[in-house]
Amino acid sequence: MSIAIQELLDIMRALRDKDNGCPWDLQQDFRSLAPYAIEEAYEVADAIERGDFDDLRDELGDLLLQVVFHAQLAQERGLFAFDDVVAAINDKMLRRHPHVFGNDSVAGAEAQTAAWEDHKKREREARSGADTSVLSGISGGLPEWQRATKLQKRAATVGFDWPDVEGVFAKLHEEIEEVRAEFAKGRGHEALEDEIGDILFVCVNLARHAKVDFGSSLRRANVKFEHRFRAMERIAGENGTALDQLTLAEQEALWQQVKQQR
Repeated sequence: MSIAIQELLDIMRALRDKDNGCPWDLQQDFRSLAPYAIEEAYEVADAIERGDFDDLRDELGDLLLQVVFHAQLAQERGLFAFDDVVAAINDKMLRRHPHVFGNDSVAGAEAQTAAWEDHKKREREARSGADTSVLSGISGGLPEWQRATKLQKRAATVGFDWPDVEGVFAKLHEEIEEVRAEFAKGRGHEALEDEIGDILFVCVNLARHAKVDFGSSLRRANVKFEHRFRAMERIAGENGTALDQLTLAEQEALWQQVKQQR
């Protein structure tokens, strides 16, 4: 083990020391820490999206700290230690890459993806016991768009999928019309939530067929919207006014102006 990793483990152990540790760190448990792990993973993705590699280094460190923190909690309970976490992922990588560490061969990245899914399927079957569904083992704790993607990919492995993107477009139009109908009927929140959910599920499917990561796509849309909206605020300020003093038509004109600048 590297000196730097050992120092991090020692720091975490000191923070959790019952006599001289940090009060905040001593209060934490697996459940309280879970949101921080998710947050750090998103901050890693944000640094990558911005191309800020100094920040990426720091954010990866924050994410690693979450792994070390959970491993320390587990060790205190006699469950497992950091070394066990490393050993488990090493074993998994060796097991799932027989074309690199064994005698198997694959034709390319697509074939490797199929082989990877086949390995995962066999592992799930060994763990799942009575649950023999092709959807077994998909975590309920994933962000919902990621869970939707995994559900769709699993269903596709048994042929339950559109053969091309045209079927997805047709379904998207169908779902949009159903939402429009719910608005026209003046239906309640639950019905609209259900129908809008169907649209989002189809949008995830559209991204999957386009081989586009839904989360990255939405992240780019958020960045683009924020950039344009801030530019609108700046232009309005340069003209001696504020956005909330403009009519919707004037705001739309600013939006179109900003769009032309990129």
